[in-house]
Amino acid sequence: MPEAATDAILTAEGLTRHYGSGDARVVGCEDVSLAVRPGELLVVRGRSGAGKSTLLRLLGGLDRPTAGTVRIGAVDVSGADEDALVGLHRDVVGFVHQEFGLLPTLTAAENVGLPLRVARRDAAERDARVAQALASVGLEGHENQRPGQLSGGQQQRVAIARALVSPRSVLIADEPTGQLDSETGAQVMDLVVALTRERDVATVVATHDPLVIGMADHVVELRDGRVRPAGDAD
Repeated sequence: MPEAATDAILTAEGLTRHYGSGDARVVGCEDVSLAVRPGELLVVRGRSGAGKSTLLRLLGGLDRPTAGTVRIGAVDVSGADEDALVGLHRDVVGFVHQEFGLLPTLTAAENVGLPLRVARRDAAERDARVAQALASVGLEGHENQRPGQLSGGQQQRVAIARALVSPRSVLIADEPTGQLDSETGAQVMDLVVALTRERDVATVVATHDPLVIGMADHVVELRDGRVRPAGDAD
C-alpha cells in the first residue's frame, strides 16, 4: 500500500477476485493494495482484459472479493450486507460507466435526480440539487433534453452530475472517455479532475488513455490482474 495512507478514505488490501475453480479458474485481480485520499485522482491503467473493470467493481462494492478487503471510511465494503451497500451507493460512492448508463426515456434532469428519488428527498430539495449538479458540469439549459438529443460528451457529463448530485466521498469511473473523441474526452476529464479537487473527492479512474494517465496523482498498472511493478518491462 502507498506510504502515509492513514488519511485515505478508500483503501484496498490484498484484494483478490477469482472466477470458477480448478483448471477453469480465471484471475480477475490478485493481491491488489492501494489507497486514495480526499482530493486525489488515482488512475488504474492496463490493456483490455488486465482486470481494470474487475478491480473497480470491487472497490465500489458492486462485486465481492474472493480474498482481501476494501474499506471506504469506516465501512468494510467487502463484508457489508446488502442494506449497507445500498446506503453506500446512495450516499457515499458515485459510479460512472463508459456507456453512460442513462435511461433514454428520461430527461437529463430526471436522470440526474434518480438517486435523490431513491433517497426520497423532497421535490424542492431534489430540484435544487439537480439544477446545481447540471450547472457544475456546464449543462444549464439542457435539463429537458433526453440522452438521444445530447452529444456523447454531454451524456457523460449528465452521468457525472448524477454520480455527484449528492455529496459523495468517492467517485469511480470505468473508462469514462472510452466512447468520446480526444477533445471531448479531455474536456470531460478536466471536469472530473476539477470536481475531485474542489469537492475533496477520492477519485479512481480506469483507462488506457495517456491524457488521463498524465492527470493522475498516482497510477496503478495492472497486468493479468496483478499490479505491475514500476519499471517492469514487457
